[in-house]
This record gives sequence, structure tokens and C-alpha cells, in this order.
Amino acid sequence: MIECAVRWSEPLPAEPRFLTLLDELEQGRYDNYRQDIDKRRFLTGRVLAKTVTAERLGLAVEDVTFDATCDDCGKPHGRPRVPGAPLMLSISHSGDLIGVAATAGTPVGLDVETATRRAEDSLMEYALTPTEQAAISGLSDDQRATAFFTYWTRKEAVMKATGKGLKIPLQSITFSGYDEQARLARSSHPALDPERTRLADLKAAEGYRAAVALLTSDEIAVTEDFVTL
Repeated sequence: MIECAVRWSEPLPAEPRFLTLLDELEQGRYDNYRQDIDKRRFLTGRVLAKTVTAERLGLAVEDVTFDATCDDCGKPHGRPRVPGAPLMLSISHSGDLIGVAATAGTPVGLDVETATRRAEDSLMEYALTPTEQAAISGLSDDQRATAFFTYWTRKEAVMKATGKGLKIPLQSITFSGYDEQARLARSSHPALDPERTRLADLKAAEGYRAAVALLTSDEIAVTEDFVTL
């Protein structure tokens, strides 16, 4: 059984006790955001990830340093990791909710989306396979939006787990029904094998849909907590 811990938080205030936990590169990324809410989301993601890392590795949170070098371009916007540590992290945010998923080395992807907005038909056609589109075709607008974001978060979660993101075509992966236990039913992309992919739809918070994916053939146990930092 592979364990995965998911922690949620509201956006933190830009206070010195949190800002001092950012290293020089992270401070640069923080400063580059123009909108205050974007700054706070980035800050919260890093502080939450460092708090989880400190707990799991037995470190003081101020001693946690991430390497976020992108494998493709070398810039510091990749998946945060502690070199040499048996830990994998994934950060996601939407609206006023920020989350971090952590495992003891199993590739993991987390996605959360605000599910209260309307899903445009063009977006559904772009993101969903014919099987998924057929599953939601008879729903009301509100039900269809909720179902769509269930599929969307599953897709984002598995793509994040691979580290390839949107390089994996959304139409190449098909999931179990939006109202069924989350499962990758089919994949035509070599980076994703249904036999080695495990998912869970998450509770997150009211007005949000979220999912977590692990690249493993083992069963998974996912815990969720809303924390106050």
C-alpha cells in the first residue's frame, strides 16, 4: 500500500514569518508575480510544501531547501524536490485553495480546480474523449460543469505525475465515469499505463474539484487535511 498525504491551505498573508522561508530564487519568482493573489498562492505553495517536507524528513522548516530546476529548460520552475531525499511532491492551486501532495518517492500529481464556473463547450470538446463527452451529454449545466472538472482534474493529475504535463494530449487518456471511482481506463500515450496508474478524487473544499494520481501498480491510501500555518 502506497501512502499519499494531501494538505490544503487558504492563501497565506505576505508576512515576514512566511517570506523568510523563501530562498533567493523563490523570492525572485514571488516578486515576478504582478497580482497580489498570485504572489500569495506561490508563497503558500512553497511554505506548505516546506512544512510537509520538514515533517516527513525530520527537519526544521527553515532548513528545507528545494531544487526546482526544470528538466527541459533549466529554469527554477520545475517540480520542487530535495535532492537525495525519498520524497515526491506536487503543488496545485485554484481560487483560494492551495494544496500539496507528498509520497515517499512515488511519482505523484495533484490538481485542484474551481468547479463553480461554467465549462465552455469548446473546452469540453478539446479536453474530453468521445466516451467522456457522451457520459456528460445529458446532464444539466451545473451537473455538466461538475462532471467536466472531475475529468479535468484527473487528467491534470496524471499528466503532472509523469512530469510531462500538457505534452500528453488530453484526448489520449480516458477515465472511468465521473460518478465512478477514479480510474485510468485507457491510454494511447506511452508515459501512462492504466495498470501502473492509481487515482483518487478528493474532497478538497466546497466549490472545488480535485484529484491526485500516483504512478504505481500498488493500491494507494490517500489522506486529506486542511491545515492552518
